[in-house]
Amino acid sequence: MVHIVGAGCGAPDLITLRGKAHIENADVIIYAGSLVNKELLKFAKRGCAIHDSAKMTLEEITAVMTEAEAKGLTTVRLHTGDPSLYGAIGEQMREMDKLGIEYDITPGVSSFSGAAAALKTEYTLPDVSQTVIITRAAGKTPVPEKEALRSLASHGATMVLFLSAGLLKEAEDELIAGGYPPDAPAAIVYKASWEDEKVCRCTVGTLQRTAQENGIKKTAIITVGGFLQSGFARSHLYDPDFSTEFREAKK
Repeated sequence: MVHIVGAGCGAPDLITLRGKAHIENADVIIYAGSLVNKELLKFAKRGCAIHDSAKMTLEEITAVMTEAEAKGLTTVRLHTGDPSLYGAIGEQMREMDKLGIEYDITPGVSSFSGAAAALKTEYTLPDVSQTVIITRAAGKTPVPEKEALRSLASHGATMVLFLSAGLLKEAEDELIAGGYPPDAPAAIVYKASWEDEKVCRCTVGTLQRTAQENGIKKTAIITVGGFLQSGFARSHLYDPDFSTEFREAKK
């Protein structure tokens, strides 16, 4: 059995109880060494074989899983954040399906959630934005043409960019071309929830400069949108004049 586990966005106590239990019971752990907090490996039992996937290919990862299965061992594939976002688990599951290896997935706290917590804000605010677009800037790995930043920016929704800290000049140009004014609010959250977390508030037009001034080149979430400002309407959820399934309006 292979358990694909979301390690959370950084702080070791943000892993789920289920994820922690899987780590404690694992005979083999393959972890994303470039991103996962190594403090989580302290939960592993004595004798657990630990592999750093940052130094491995898909074929090598699959070989470790296959060998463990042949020996009747339990494997944990430990991914950063939530594995469903930029976790490259699709190709691993495809290989396991071919080989008849049983697996399951334990979700984790994504870094986009960790970034919102660091910013002490809500992505979906009444009359500001009810949509969150999670994407990335095009770099060495392209994105589909219809998902270019300038196209997505035209919606004016909350935007969260992964894997883009090294592409901020291009991101600035694309976001502005898509409709965000240069002075639109933005923020860079470096290593959300880690001990060295850093929050840098800026504008769309100063994203690159802000990153450079703060020495941020990777491992950061970029956020853009009006949710970063203080003005927004009150929601109906707790409005005394609004009836819900559980409460009558107090007129």
